[in-house]
This record gives sequence, structure tokens and C-alpha cells, in this order.
Amino acid sequence: MTNTVLVAGVGMVKFTKPSKTEMYDVMGAQAVKSALEDAGIDYSQVQQAYAGFVSGDTCSGQTALYHVGLSQIPIINVNNACATGSTALFLARQAVMSGAVDVALAVGFEQMNPGALAAAGGAQRTSITHGIDAATRRIRGWDDNAPAGPQYFGGAGAEYLEKYNVSADLFGRVSVKARSHAARNPYAIFRDPLTLEEVMESPTIFGPITRLMCCPPTCGAAASVVVSEAFARKHGLKNGVEIAGMSLTTDGPKTFESDSMMNVVGADQTRLGARSVFEQAGIGPEDIDLVELHDCFSPNEIITYEALGLCPEGESEKFVLDGDNTYGGRVVTNPSGGLLSKGHPLGATGLAQIAEVSWHLRGLAGERQVPNARIGLQHNIGLGGACAITVLKQYHA
Repeated sequence: MTNTVLVAGVGMVKFTKPSKTEMYDVMGAQAVKSALEDAGIDYSQVQQAYAGFVSGDTCSGQTALYHVGLSQIPIINVNNACATGSTALFLARQAVMSGAVDVALAVGFEQMNPGALAAAGGAQRTSITHGIDAATRRIRGWDDNAPAGPQYFGGAGAEYLEKYNVSADLFGRVSVKARSHAARNPYAIFRDPLTLEEVMESPTIFGPITRLMCCPPTCGAAASVVVSEAFARKHGLKNGVEIAGMSLTTDGPKTFESDSMMNVVGADQTRLGARSVFEQAGIGPEDIDLVELHDCFSPNEIITYEALGLCPEGESEKFVLDGDNTYGGRVVTNPSGGLLSKGHPLGATGLAQIAEVSWHLRGLAGERQVPNARIGLQHNIGLGGACAITVLKQYHA
């Protein structure tokens, strides 16, 4: 499969707190209409659609897309934990890249409840996280009174601090940076600045994680229109960015057997996926201008810097203190404010990251624009597990 695939248009709705949300189908339809308008094509030209969501009934994708049109195309519903939106894009790209279709749509949406994320299923069903739960118990122990997510990422963060003898202030600085970036992003929920003291003195959730190191439950939607290069040229589409590489990995033995909580939360998957996308794109991490990565908890951003190769192993503290993760540094990380400040509606997150990177590559990111952005990377992880990584490049027909 050698066909060039373009993201021809992107759209998203401003993320909201659960108490202020529209219904999922309304949000999804709005995001799709925005993406189609951005691409300059009609829904009747879309040949396949992939709809991602974590919470909801089967055929929720149809419910959302029927607001856009009744064209009788295949609509495939996708659920892949927090990497759901990116998985929808992976499938849409694959359909175009294979030549099966010229135009595919990926949309992700989520209508979440307030509070910590609850596990799906019930007592009669095997948990999707039973493997990482067992690994966590073996490596760090388990607290029945603490939410699972903070235990996973808090354990990984504690391991990082112990391994490299650094202070938890490092995680706090990530949250401060996230808010400083979000101040420029009208799509972000939390835009007020934070001080390091405020982050570190906020209530402890688990281990080194405080409340202001956690992403909020969020509702929202985002979409991407994916086309072949031939279709873009034939129809004079001008807004495209190239998907130069994309990987979708799942857990390997290191997730469960390496005695590392950092691998439990996806570091090994990220390393594997990063190698793949860099090889596909013919670049290295040093060529990346901006990154939208999965900072569901502040420690995961630190762990991901190294797993993506943005800095050497054990040197995230220097990377942060030198300002290499922000404007004026080596690679602007989460210019949107990331999940910490923009929010994390599970099914929409990956496609919102794609929208953000695309806007920067097209010079449309407004006050938060990364200067001279030519190559961007997106990283979206879901425990259970899946890790999607995408390299996007400027495209000139």
C-alpha cells in the first residue's frame, strides 16, 4: 500500500464539562459538518465512515451521522478505550490507502459522567484491565479505596521518580505548562494559569499525583475527512495535510512481565509505535516541530517524552527545565493544553489531537501557532490496550 493519504478537513466542538454538554449525537454531527466544510466536500462524497465512542449503545455512530445525511454508506462503530478516535482514523486511512475508497470519514464523540472514570461491564464480565490490574498488584500493590487510573499512572510516576531520583515537582511543571498553553486555546476547558505551588498543594489523589495533575471528565466530539491524493487533486482540495506514518500497537509481554509500571501504562507500546511511524515517514524525533501527546495524568507526559525519543531516557527533567517542551524550545508539546486542560472525551480525544496538529501545519492555530510548523506528531493511548501514533506533514500539491 503506497498511496498518499491526506487529512483533507478537520472539525471539533469545544469540549465541555458533563453538566454543560449537548447530546452525543448533536456534538458528533456538528464536528462532522465542520470537518466537511473545512475539506470543501459534501457528505454525499464520503464512501465509508468510522464512528468512535466508548460509552453508549451500538449504532451510536449511525445516530450521530444520520443528522448529517442518509447516504446508506457503511458506518462502522469503533471502541478501543481512550485510543478510540485514533483507531477510527487508522481504519479510515487504511480504507483509503488500500484503494478501497477515495473518501472516508472518522468521527469520535463522548458524553461522559462527572467523576472518576468507572470500569465498564459488571461482576459477571472479565474486566478489560484485568491483566494490568494483576501486574499493578504484583509491582506496586493495590488500594481498594483509590480509583484505578490514578493507581496505574501514579504507580508509573512513582517508579519514574525513584528510578531517576527526581522530585514530583517535575510532574507539577507539566500541569503549569499545560495551563499556559491552554490560555491561548478557545477550545480548552481550563484556561486560567496555575502556579507550581497550586498544583503541588492541591489534594493528593494517589502516590505523587495531585488533583491538578489529572485530566477532567469531558464531553465533546471531533472529526477528520480522509482522502486519497488523487481525489484531492481531481477536486482541487487545498487544505490537506499528509498522514506520513501511522501505527496502532497493542500490549506485549513487557506490559505484564517487566516489573515496570511505566510499561504497564504504555511506554513499551509507545516506543514500538514511534519506531514504526518514524520509519514510515522517513524522519526521526528530532524532526518533529510539535506534539499532541496523551497527558491523561502529568506523569504520563514525562514518561512519553522519553518513549517517543523526544529526549534521552532519564533526561525529561532537563528537557522540562530547559524549556524544550514549550514555545522557544525544541518541540512544542501539547500546544492545545493537552488532555489536562483541554479535556479528555474518550472517543473524541485522538481526533481532536489530529485537528490541533493539522491547524498548526496549516498555519491556522491563532495565538498558539507554533512558528514554522512543518511536521507534527500525535500520540493517543488506551489501557487495555492500544497505542496510536500519527506523523502529519505539510502537504503541497
